[in-house]
Amino acid sequence: MAESTVPFRASIEVAFTDRPAQSVPISAVPYLIGRGRESGNNLPLDDMRVSRKCVAITAGPSGFMIEDRGQLNGIFVNGEATRAKALADGDRIRLGTDEGCQLVFRLQQEEVPEQTAETRFRSLLGSWGASSTDELKGLRMLLEATQLLHSQLPLESVLSTMLDHAIAITHADRGMLLEPDPSGVLQVKVARGRNGENLPPERMNPSRSVLGRALELQTAVVNEDLNLADLNVQTAQSVMLQLLRSAVVIPLYAAAHGTVEELMRAPRRLLGAVYLDSKRTATFSALDRQILDALGSQAASILDNARLVERERERRRLEQELSIAREIQQALVPQGLQDFPHLAVTGMQRPCHEVGGDYFDVFPISDGRTAILIADVAGKGLGAALLTTMLQGAISGMTLGVDPVRVFSHLNRFLCERASVGRYATMFFGLLGPDGMLEYVRASHPSPLLLRRGTISELYTGGSFPVGLIDMATYKADRIQLEPDDTLVLYSDGVTEAQNKNQDLFGDERLVEALGPYHNASLDELQAGILNAVEQFAGGASQSDDITILLVRYRRPVTGAAAQVDGKSLPAM
Repeated sequence: MAESTVPFRASIEVAFTDRPAQSVPISAVPYLIGRGRESGNNLPLDDMRVSRKCVAITAGPSGFMIEDRGQLNGIFVNGEATRAKALADGDRIRLGTDEGCQLVFRLQQEEVPEQTAETRFRSLLGSWGASSTDELKGLRMLLEATQLLHSQLPLESVLSTMLDHAIAITHADRGMLLEPDPSGVLQVKVARGRNGENLPPERMNPSRSVLGRALELQTAVVNEDLNLADLNVQTAQSVMLQLLRSAVVIPLYAAAHGTVEELMRAPRRLLGAVYLDSKRTATFSALDRQILDALGSQAASILDNARLVERERERRRLEQELSIAREIQQALVPQGLQDFPHLAVTGMQRPCHEVGGDYFDVFPISDGRTAILIADVAGKGLGAALLTTMLQGAISGMTLGVDPVRVFSHLNRFLCERASVGRYATMFFGLLGPDGMLEYVRASHPSPLLLRRGTISELYTGGSFPVGLIDMATYKADRIQLEPDDTLVLYSDGVTEAQNKNQDLFGDERLVEALGPYHNASLDELQAGILNAVEQFAGGASQSDDITILLVRYRRPVTGAAAQVDGKSLPAM
């Protein structure tokens, strides 16, 4: 990297434990400080606590800056952790730990004749052109670019025009904006030529060696004579074919926020990089560098804000999707299940912070039996809610006859043909007659529990694949004769997979234990007991799945003026 002469009398005071402090003038920028001379340090320090690549002092538009270039445990200016900071006279710099090397930055202010001040100002900015007109043009373009970056134009248009300004300022041949892909590798997103034309990003092959060095140092890097020996074969061939001789990379980092401890622990978040190259050597002057530094800082801010806007839009989109999903889910859940002459029912659903696809229903069919259904759709959000709607519509639209296996087979084919890949549902479906005969099919759903005369057993069946998963799946029906006061406990896996703060599962055993005291209780009391047991176990921990419970109690129909079903009056049959 080319060094620039420093016009001001800036210096570094190095504090030693065994001798007086020593003042070392800053004769050029960037001024590198680190352990030993191997890394090209201008100020080599003989201190093992100082990293070989420690800090650099640079001259920016607002004055002198200090940049962390890899110091172990970071750098501190006046006691505050920082990665880059403007320096003022008297600032105390600590490298690493409390016992680390102590430096003091000194900047001497002096009155100079007007022409000398102009000369020194021009020297600081560099010789971008032969006259002040060129320099003013560069600064004017910087102002225009800054105004553009804060305009309301589409982001891609803003970034493309920003590259055009950077190319014009530096007289580069090409400009590229690179952004990290999901794996963190920088990829060309926008590429422009010196005449303002769009270049195909996929055909661009920037110098990876210059990019790598800029990311390693976490600062702008100028390479004014590309060395083919430093490049890989593919990049070297590209450089030769394109006759490239110089390149500059300005990494773009998000602004850091947080406490000192957080800043020390957290790595800088890379937003992307601006890359410029040229077919000529020594194209990039000190003025170019400073203008590009300022432009890069503005571009990083805009990129960061754009990402924040994108995340906010995504958050709002998800919130809207979840709101729609909740409305769909609430509309699907039966509002106040009715009792039937031969059974009493109650049910509830408690959604988690994400909207799932639990669904249950109890309804009569034409042959006098009652259909009992509970299902759990895979996935969360709007997709799960829509599949639940499809599931309910398919069941409602089918002619429910005497064969639940046929119902399942039709339903499975319907969902396989119409639902997206990976969208399926576990399900329990039963038909309960007035005589207590229950015919049921289970498709990978948790087996219901049967409460009978003080005992608890599992209503087990071999089960089958979820509906909507495999189009050739087959299903088998089972039967059981219910006795008066038998109670079926149907539930989703959100009950048994409820977690506490230690991520332990509620599990099947705890569910059985929770049912024990409620054999002779009403269905409402039984449901409240299950919920209370789950809540006490979870201890306020957030849940990742809905908790759904459906309770069915068989009652032998009673004829007469009136009948009592689980404490509720029913009209005579």
